[in-house]
Amino acid sequence: MNRKLKSWFVYLIYLGLIIAVGIAPLQAVSMRTPQSVTNPHTISASTEIRGVWLTNVSSAVMYVPWGLNRALHQLAELNFNTIYPVVWNRGHTFYPSEIAKRETGRSQEPLLGVFRLGQDVLATFVSQGHKQGLRVIPWFEYGFMAPANSFLVQRHPDWLTSRRDSTKMLTEDPKQQDLENFSSKVPQLIRQPIPSEAVWLNPLHPKVQQFILDLIVEVVTKYDVDGIQLDDHFGMPVDLGYDSFTIRLYQQEHAGKNPPDNPIDSEWMRWRADKITDFMRRVFQAVKAVKGDRLITLSPNPQYFAYTAYLQDWQTWVKLGLVEEVVCQVYRDDLKTFVAELKQPALQIARRQIPVAIGILTGGLNRPITVKQIQQQVQAVRASGFNGISFFYWESLWGYISPESPRERRAAFQELFSAKATKTKQAIK
Repeated sequence: MNRKLKSWFVYLIYLGLIIAVGIAPLQAVSMRTPQSVTNPHTISASTEIRGVWLTNVSSAVMYVPWGLNRALHQLAELNFNTIYPVVWNRGHTFYPSEIAKRETGRSQEPLLGVFRLGQDVLATFVSQGHKQGLRVIPWFEYGFMAPANSFLVQRHPDWLTSRRDSTKMLTEDPKQQDLENFSSKVPQLIRQPIPSEAVWLNPLHPKVQQFILDLIVEVVTKYDVDGIQLDDHFGMPVDLGYDSFTIRLYQQEHAGKNPPDNPIDSEWMRWRADKITDFMRRVFQAVKAVKGDRLITLSPNPQYFAYTAYLQDWQTWVKLGLVEEVVCQVYRDDLKTFVAELKQPALQIARRQIPVAIGILTGGLNRPITVKQIQQQVQAVRASGFNGISFFYWESLWGYISPESPRERRAAFQELFSAKATKTKQAIK
């Protein structure tokens, strides 16, 4: 068997295992009632955001029609009201895209054509999600990050940004759990491995901006979605920005001077962050011009990390009215640290203007999360008066990577969400 066929064979087996144990039936969810969770928050249970991200990474839910339908049914039965299905990551769209076809030569992620036989996964998410009473907010998961060997990058090498030493490759990705190690030298963060070698599309480049903007408008135009969501990769790692295009742009606005050699120079950081904010303004205006009632939502890291590591000044975006709902990723194991993050000024200020929910990690392939920790964090979010929660990610809610049985996990979520919550197309006030 040649290497390519062997890879496909292994992948098919892998998907089969995920499907077999990742989506279990709903019956007998009350096998054991978990510890009761009090609910002292002031946000009404009928309008609480209860979301989950659905991705293709370590998950088969995107590829199997009956699996997708069953997943949405289970979420609705357990009183979730919002889903964030991935529509863009790793250089691929997860719907048939004329824009992606134009720029990459492929209209969507290749495996969808194999497993879904040409069916439109996003259309299924929208139709079935709405039938189940769920808000459907497509998620542009990887923002400007793309695999170095992707067709997009091969066709458009001039779209990439780089470090001062001209290197482009990202072999590591700073994540929130590294905040305990955060220092003024951001490039020296202890970092987490990313799925594959990646590069960064230049968010300041006009052709990159138009490509991303076209994808967003395409989704809003073609599908009856409730909004779109950008994530923590909708920015630029602070050590990037030394490509020829960005240097020329900086020189034009600084009387011919080069950018500072120090990537964390305060003025240089602010200049790049403001350019990204300008693009965010274009995104907002473009979506509203197509369908004015569609929400612009964001799932960032906490503000101080988002800005210092990724030049993503989302607090300013909220102040300018460019974001209408925030789900801040607070992925912490220690409860005291988790609660401390909820008290950060940027979150407290943002929640006075728009609905703010908190993203909670429910597990990963190498990071099982107990249901007790999930319960405690949901309780903390509610006690702090936030507008809701979203979980990362679907497969770890009650699937194959959970430390407890699927039945026990579903019983816990049934206890947490004992009453229905409304799905609306407008921001939850």
